[in-house]
Amino acid sequence: MKRILLIIMLVASLIIVTGCRLNRNISVRNQDGKINVTTTIFPAYDFVRQIAGDRVNLTMLLSPGAESHSFEPSPRDIITIQNSDIFIYIGGESEKWVDRIFQSMNTESMRIFAMMNAVELVEEEFVEGMEHDHHHSHDHDLHHDHHHAHAHHHDHHHGHDHHHHHECDDECDHDHECDDECDHGVEYDEHVWTSPRNAILIVRAITELLCAADPANCAFYRENAAAYIRELEQLDAAFSGVVAGARRRTIVFGDRFPFRYFAETYGLNYFAAFPGCATETEPSAATVAFLINKIRTEQIPVVFHIELSNERMANTISEETGAKKLLLHSVHNVTRRDFEAGLGYLDLKRRNVENLREALH
Repeated sequence: MKRILLIIMLVASLIIVTGCRLNRNISVRNQDGKINVTTTIFPAYDFVRQIAGDRVNLTMLLSPGAESHSFEPSPRDIITIQNSDIFIYIGGESEKWVDRIFQSMNTESMRIFAMMNAVELVEEEFVEGMEHDHHHSHDHDLHHDHHHAHAHHHDHHHGHDHHHHHECDDECDHDHECDDECDHGVEYDEHVWTSPRNAILIVRAITELLCAADPANCAFYRENAAAYIRELEQLDAAFSGVVAGARRRTIVFGDRFPFRYFAETYGLNYFAAFPGCATETEPSAATVAFLINKIRTEQIPVVFHIELSNERMANTISEETGAKKLLLHSVHNVTRRDFEAGLGYLDLKRRNVENLREALH
């Protein structure tokens, strides 16, 4: 928190000293006439890229290969956000730094979109055998209230509310974690894009946002979005086909599990070491033993890991059970190599189709 405030103060002083004004007039600021679109993470970046092509100035704040849950913006990032005509983020607990920045920033001329506002949310859950990340679970109320603070802003521009409301404020000491009886909030899973059906909803919302900000290119955006949605629908059909003909409906992750929406969409059961936003990565021996036993007793042929993982847990489970270790890519972020190769959501998810087939058939 203190680091974010110091960065904001540094950026503000830089603007004053240099006489630089962050101009909201597109024609003055952008000599190329293009609007500026900034996203925090890769899925939104790729969706905008597919819809808008080179007709916008597109920036992703999270570096390829970086861990998203520990991201904090640099002074340059804050200036980039301030100069954005459209800002797209997840809207969940892992990006609570966004609200702290917006509280000190004039966003009246900025269109702001939280991907979590485009879909029907499901709660993050702890399934049998899963480690409880205590640091993460203490933030349930904040996450719950964060979502509802944004829930009425589906226009995604002027009047965006950036204030958290804490259900526990009147009953709990602000300097301590809330007591059990006060910790009654609901935590929603952030990884909304992992279901192709949700991706379609998000793409439609982004298209409307682009059209509102840049009417001159609206027809181009709509045409590209329609073609992209057709591909997403084909991807959805491919996943549905794999599940429909499967011998089993259970998948096992020797890793975090950011696929809650995916599992919900296709009716899959799962076991994993940690929930999707867990900050811990080292499981207890009991958790590893549980997953090993689950694979053995249900004769599950594959143990999955996610992208940018150290894979140690999946390696151990694979060695102990003979299960094949495979990647199921959540597309939360991509490696530098994949980014430079231009790989996108569809490319990575299509690989998931075949890997899921191995696990279920």
